[in-house]
Amino acid sequence: MIDCLIIGHNDGDFDAIVKTLHSMGTDHPDYRDLNLNFIEYNNKAYRALDILDYFYYQNNNDAYRSFHNADLLWNVIMYLGTYLSRRGFSFDYINLFQFEKDKLREKLEHNNYLTIAITTTIYTTVEPIQEVISFIKKINNTANIIVGGPFIAKQVETIDISNLKLLFGYIGADYYILSREGEQALADLLYALKKTVTISNIKNISYKKGKDYIITKMENEINSLEDNMIDYTLFSKKDIGETINIRTSKGCPYSCSYCGFPLRAGKYKCLDVDYIIKELDQIEKIGTVRNIFFMDDSINVPKVRFKELMLAMIKKDYSFKWNCFFRCDSSDAELIKLMKEANCEGVFLGLESANEQVLKNMNKTSRKSDFLKAIPVFKKAGLAVFVSTFTGFPGETYKTFQETIDLLRETEPDFYRPQLWFCDPVTPIWNQREKYGLKGSNFSWKHSTMNVKEACDLNEEAFLTVDKTVWVPDPGYNFTSIYYMKQRGMSIGKQKKFLKAFNDVVREKIIYPYKKSISPNLLESLKRASQYNRQDQVNIGSLETVSKIKYEKKQNLITKFESSKFNF
Repeated sequence: MIDCLIIGHNDGDFDAIVKTLHSMGTDHPDYRDLNLNFIEYNNKAYRALDILDYFYYQNNNDAYRSFHNADLLWNVIMYLGTYLSRRGFSFDYINLFQFEKDKLREKLEHNNYLTIAITTTIYTTVEPIQEVISFIKKINNTANIIVGGPFIAKQVETIDISNLKLLFGYIGADYYILSREGEQALADLLYALKKTVTISNIKNISYKKGKDYIITKMENEINSLEDNMIDYTLFSKKDIGETINIRTSKGCPYSCSYCGFPLRAGKYKCLDVDYIIKELDQIEKIGTVRNIFFMDDSINVPKVRFKELMLAMIKKDYSFKWNCFFRCDSSDAELIKLMKEANCEGVFLGLESANEQVLKNMNKTSRKSDFLKAIPVFKKAGLAVFVSTFTGFPGETYKTFQETIDLLRETEPDFYRPQLWFCDPVTPIWNQREKYGLKGSNFSWKHSTMNVKEACDLNEEAFLTVDKTVWVPDPGYNFTSIYYMKQRGMSIGKQKKFLKAFNDVVREKIIYPYKKSISPNLLESLKRASQYNRQDQVNIGSLETVSKIKYEKKQNLITKFESSKFNF
């Protein structure tokens, strides 16, 4: 018997998600936010990589290998598998549920599993979890199903016990791991189930008893970074593949008012450089890895440690390239030069806003001047720059939004994505609701200077009018997609051409919502950009149509905001 089968990510049915949000109304903020990031072709919704995958293999004799953002072995599987193995438990895994259903079916039919652990790293709804559980129960009704991870932990933190129990019943698992760091709770539960001893004394779990769910004593679980490094030898080179995500820290050294992570994750802790180099040495020995993504929100904090890491990586002269999130207020030209020498390919910069007052409202330590200094240096060094912003945070007006757009136009980063501000009740800004006149939550909010529908209007304006910096249509294409596609042979330049062609089709959809089909010239341009290995890469005939779209929509938005009470 195998002690634990770990289930990785379930990407879900995107077309079904679109239909669900569409049923809420095309003016609903959830739908409007998503609507900027997909196209409709042959009565089906496609994200950017989905349609690239579809067109790339048309009239192409290449062996099929799908393009998707999850084309790597998930870090949570390697981490949990290593953790359990070191404690004497056997494990197996399915990396991607959506792509490996046949493989999972075969495992369930031919292997005997004590438990099946379902991870929830980036889920925001219960549907992907329920789909996995339903699939498992149709084939195997003896294994104990355990669900844990960030999604479950957030529910524990935000809803009352009676509703939490109802949710657990609705999801349908046998056991739940309740804490954000639940590795020890999982190991304790496996031991109890394996030895058939009582589980009531195990901390941070919930289990079904009759029609009720019992919630055990909650206690903060802390697992040392140094003692729980991933053992990559437990996984095949084929499964590991070309890309690895790694983490070198826990928590966050900052306390931005839009983010609840520092409150939940505890004190910021980071690995010493020697430990990071040991892990990178392991990765180099695998022999297949070409790209690493440092998942840390603040990899370059403290700056002294990061500079030491850069020097060590330069000395090692690793064969892989890497990319990361980066804090511009903990930077200088020398550090950026070292990053380039250490094989960095690009950075994700969380600008959020270029307005000083909005940044103060966010409790951000970085300032507009930090980005004005750093972005040109990154570009001069040949590193790709992705800038992320928020639209609609308390204090936002049309003028503050324009300051952010003006910075993008001035600095011309390669890529950008404005995120519609999500009002999360577990973030510090929630405690300042009265100060900002904030009402509502999630994507249904308003405050003293803006409401969510006006924020949607602003994002549409950015989408339709910003030219030189390329909008990245996330979900479906994100910061890590850029480097994934680069290692699949698609240069940054060809990616920009593809994304512009994709965005042109979305623009047409936004301006002419009742148009039933994509204009032939836009469709042909998208097809050719998707088939990036073709020799005849040209973007035919889209400029006139899209320029007209931009002009018309921009004039409508400017007229609206000039007459708005929010134009301060």
